[in-house]
Amino acid sequence: MGVDDIDAKLKALKLKYSQTQPTTNPNTVKLYLHAHGKWIISDKLTSFKFIKTHDDVTADVISDDDDDDSNGCWYLKVGEKVRVRVSTDMQLKMFAEQRRVDFVDNGVWAMRFFKPEDYRGFVDRFQSCLFENVTGLREGFSRVGEARIADDTMWENGEENEWRNVEDLKLRSFRTSNDLLEEFEEVAGGGGGIRSVALGALDNSFLVSDAGVQVVKNFSHGIHGKGVFVKFDNGGRNVGSGASEGYLNAQKALLMRGETNMLLMSPLKEGKPHSSGVNQLDIETGKIVTEWKFEKDGTEISMRDITNDTKGSQLDPSESTFLGLDDNRLSQWDMRDRRGMVQSNSPVLEWTKGHQFSRGTNFQCFATTGDGSIVVGSLDGKIRLYSTTSMRQAKTAFPGLGSPITHVDVTYDGKWILGTTDTYLILICTLFTDKDGKTKTGFSGRMGSKIPAPRLLKLTPVDSHTAGKQNKFHSGRFSWVTESGKQERHLVATVGKFSVIWDFQQVKNSAHECYRNQQGLKSCYCYKLMTKDESIIESRFMHDKYAVSDSPEAPLVVATPQKVTSFSMSDGKGKRRI
Repeated sequence: MGVDDIDAKLKALKLKYSQTQPTTNPNTVKLYLHAHGKWIISDKLTSFKFIKTHDDVTADVISDDDDDDSNGCWYLKVGEKVRVRVSTDMQLKMFAEQRRVDFVDNGVWAMRFFKPEDYRGFVDRFQSCLFENVTGLREGFSRVGEARIADDTMWENGEENEWRNVEDLKLRSFRTSNDLLEEFEEVAGGGGGIRSVALGALDNSFLVSDAGVQVVKNFSHGIHGKGVFVKFDNGGRNVGSGASEGYLNAQKALLMRGETNMLLMSPLKEGKPHSSGVNQLDIETGKIVTEWKFEKDGTEISMRDITNDTKGSQLDPSESTFLGLDDNRLSQWDMRDRRGMVQSNSPVLEWTKGHQFSRGTNFQCFATTGDGSIVVGSLDGKIRLYSTTSMRQAKTAFPGLGSPITHVDVTYDGKWILGTTDTYLILICTLFTDKDGKTKTGFSGRMGSKIPAPRLLKLTPVDSHTAGKQNKFHSGRFSWVTESGKQERHLVATVGKFSVIWDFQQVKNSAHECYRNQQGLKSCYCYKLMTKDESIIESRFMHDKYAVSDSPEAPLVVATPQKVTSFSMSDGKGKRRI
């Protein structure tokens, strides 16, 4: 039962609202709690206030709903039942037409305001407190946001489709969905759980575990086993940094050279992504052919991430270079020496180009476009765009919203960027019009103040609470295309045991119903949601070539430590494809 239904029933019973409805106090609200799949009234009449405390949540209040300059953190207090730090962890969702906000705090709550102006006052105050908590700046969230990312004209218009808002739907598996069909389920083989998935665009994909690589075959309905397991073999010696008893603790797998070779990167320390080198696996022979080391000017250095030079360069049989990222480094590495000959004796990679920043960049993740432009996400929430000509200075830097960017992806044409944070995804349009009236992307020109306002992709408070407080978003991605003129069609991310899928066309439609009556940065809550029995390592769409005529998308591959499952999307009519 929804909040509106409860109010309608109370009115039908002719309760004397006049005795409880406030007339003067703008902080008076009605409080609801979501329990056992329905809303119940927690307080018919209570009040809220924003309080500022020391860093310790148990500390005394040092200011109450004011704007003094004392250090501290803003909390929202509602009656005697709610006291929560103002943050994105609250997953606050606004319903302007209902004068209502929902949020998470050891449960899912809803506050109903009695007057539209009271609702608007709360939203303005909440966003200002959120901005100050996240950035440490005292300027109001909406004022700074509007000044720096105000242009909304580049967002597209499109037709509404049939995707449903899942606010009050229970989590459900693709197994029972009419338009999301499970095709294959592959149990991890060879010993050890799956650590990562390397999807191929050609015949095969690969499941990487501690012991080796399980080869699976690509089909139009997903990936399925070939009965082949390539065990790591390096002449009986341990392989790679972090190796133990002959096993490789590979956290990152990168396909190269027409998908005949794979680079495996293992962390130097448990829980840390940084690595001093990569192991090159020849997939056809099953052997680690080289243990490469990262080195610059004779000094060994580390990298925290690696990726291909371009969105589709893993398909190039002659590929010899790849990109590396560390906290303050961005570089390209070459597996050939200066004379252009493939190295056979020296295990040191050649730093061909890049830049070592003095300090402060705190790079976390990166991705490349179809032409090799680079997008980099940082710990402070900034997203930087580098052109194909220089890694020294970003063409454009999005200011960020304060939350660390843990993963980043970009469309093949470079027009859209998807950044992942713990509690939401941020979708950014890189298009802008320069002083000569030409439309460019932020990779090729400096956007300055012409950065379009981003969209936030979030879970509803109910779904967020169900997913679990400790489970964070990770690895948000576009569907995969490697050809000019092709458009990505979906976005997918993982949180705990759930995969979340958004329709890309719907999200970038500026007229989408989710965006109506929203204040500040707008959020989309329309998605498909699925659950697995264990935490999901990765959710990725296969290459676009595997999207058949009656399906709106290529199959989705979902990997957990023990198995990998493929799902195909039907034409929406509930008929299983043959």
